[in-house]
Amino acid sequence: MDPKHKKLLRSQRLFLAEELLVDDMIIQYLYQEEILTESHLEEIESESSNRKKTLKLLDILPTRGSRAFHHFTQSLEKDFPWIKDKLLRLCAEDTESPPPPFTGTLACGESSCQNVEAGCSARPFQLASTVGCTQPVQCGVPDHILPTVPTMLHLNQLAACLGSEWKSVLLDLGLSSADLYRCCADNPLAVQSQVLAGLVMWTQRNGREATVRRLLQSLQATDILPSVLQQVFV
Repeated sequence: MDPKHKKLLRSQRLFLAEELLVDDMIIQYLYQEEILTESHLEEIESESSNRKKTLKLLDILPTRGSRAFHHFTQSLEKDFPWIKDKLLRLCAEDTESPPPPFTGTLACGESSCQNVEAGCSARPFQLASTVGCTQPVQCGVPDHILPTVPTMLHLNQLAACLGSEWKSVLLDLGLSSADLYRCCADNPLAVQSQVLAGLVMWTQRNGREATVRRLLQSLQATDILPSVLQQVFV
């Protein structure tokens, strides 16, 4: 395995042990691709808890050659796409230099990308204000809404708008994989109900700290389009 992939798996060891459920789909896929042997399967299955199974898998993978990291991330595609995305993003960040920071100015509360040099491709809601505002400017969302707790109407509308990225949003808000599993198990027939259950769980746990501003930060982190924010909060 490439040294940078070994380093990445080591740095994310506790995160993976907490979030990843090492089930038959993962280890059988890795066995099919000849990353794991029958002996490895027995070693993993013999562990008494999921956490120990995950740690055992992470111990084995670095010894399984240059294809191990690729096939490991591929094994996460169906049930743990947010974990796959995070690993690939961190891997890319390790090999690419970050883009230069935005240097234009935008007054706090403005809702359009003004005073930006021609050809700027940055999304408006990612621009930082330079006038007495410490939070990212949420273009199109009224300032007075940002510190408030989202209403049930807001949560319902957001649940209807979110697509496959909804799990990534809820994980960024602090929910665990077990929480997401519970939301899915309690609402097996409708994805919108699963998303809404997760959003409600987040607001109940965090109380007044579950603000629109905090929600927008997680939406921004998963590249939700500004038009979705405007549909929900404007």
